[in-house]
Amino acid sequence: MNSKKHLSALLLSLALVSAGCQPEALDDPSSLVLAEGEALSAQPSAPVVPLLAGWASAGSMASAHHGPIIVVLNTGKVLVAGGSNSSGTTAIAELYDPVAGTWSVTGSMLSDRGDATATLLSNGKVLVAGGYSNATSSDLSSAELYDPATGTWSATGSMATTRYAHTATLLTTGKVLIAGGYADYGGGPRIGAELYDPATGTFAAANPLPEARYGHTATPISSGRVLLTGGASFSGYLASAVVYHPGTNSWGTTTTMAAARFGHTATLLANGRVLVTGGSSSSGYLNGAQVFNPITNTWSTTVSMTAARYRHGATLLSNGKVLLSGGYTPASGPLASAELYDPTANTFTTTVAMGSARHSHGTAALSNGKVLAAGGFNFVTYYLSSAELYTP
Repeated sequence: MNSKKHLSALLLSLALVSAGCQPEALDDPSSLVLAEGEALSAQPSAPVVPLLAGWASAGSMASAHHGPIIVVLNTGKVLVAGGSNSSGTTAIAELYDPVAGTWSVTGSMLSDRGDATATLLSNGKVLVAGGYSNATSSDLSSAELYDPATGTWSATGSMATTRYAHTATLLTTGKVLIAGGYADYGGGPRIGAELYDPATGTFAAANPLPEARYGHTATPISSGRVLLTGGASFSGYLASAVVYHPGTNSWGTTTTMAAARFGHTATLLANGRVLVTGGSSSSGYLNGAQVFNPITNTWSTTVSMTAARYRHGATLLSNGKVLLSGGYTPASGPLASAELYDPTANTFTTTVAMGSARHSHGTAALSNGKVLAAGGFNFVTYYLSSAELYTP
């Protein structure tokens, strides 16, 4: 008997016992006799819903993607593209269909890209900008658009400078803020920022950051602002955070985080605050976490995670909790462990571990409440093409 049939039989058995029937009657449910000789007739039933949280395989992609871009499209499908595999940076793009539970290859990007950004635009297309290319041994200033309707990519305007490990954030105006980044062949950490206008397909200069940074995070917060946290600059790892104000095209500062962070995550909570977790600093790999309050413009320290994590996944669940998955530490290597942050209780608790250890993977919250974790890297199979689904 398969697991779904077994579970259905178990639930039916419990219901029958409660009704005064004997479990052995399950051998022929249609012949069970209830009170006053009425036969139990088969009734249509809804699909059995898993009772326990956990991870399950979501199949394999056609190619490995270490550090991919990942975007949930308006169709509900998930676009995973770029990153790197055993051959170097890749242009391969793939789609995951949560309804069918299948992967399919879509059109390849015009350029292979690692450490690029991907932003879902208001018109449903996806803007991919910058990154670096092993094929051309160069950093990229180019950008391109993915059209889900045709499954194809087209060139759009280029940024003023090359950059990778930057951030890209959709503003309430419909424009995209590109901030910071790094250039191996042109000056190191970037201080500049740019605005992409989908209406014209062009980039224009925005006011530069107060300090150059790369490997930072960018999170949209209240009043259309954008919070940038941590990263690294010429001076090393950063504990500072800055806020972009679109209305005035200006930057403001916040109080300083308790620890400098690079390779960390930042997640917008349902209450409007921002949870920052993990990363690395000059003192090592971090299990600490902090919360930013956009009203007071201040940081507060929370309890620590159950494990230090660097380049891990952080995904807001529909129940308001945050799923932290995988990551890396030198002591443990790539991690399979996962944990949940509860903003109400201010606690981190362990949850079921992933089937494969992975870091630098892509994660996405699906419309059905599940979380997709795709690609990444570990020390067993190295570049990963596998994917997993987490059920809260």
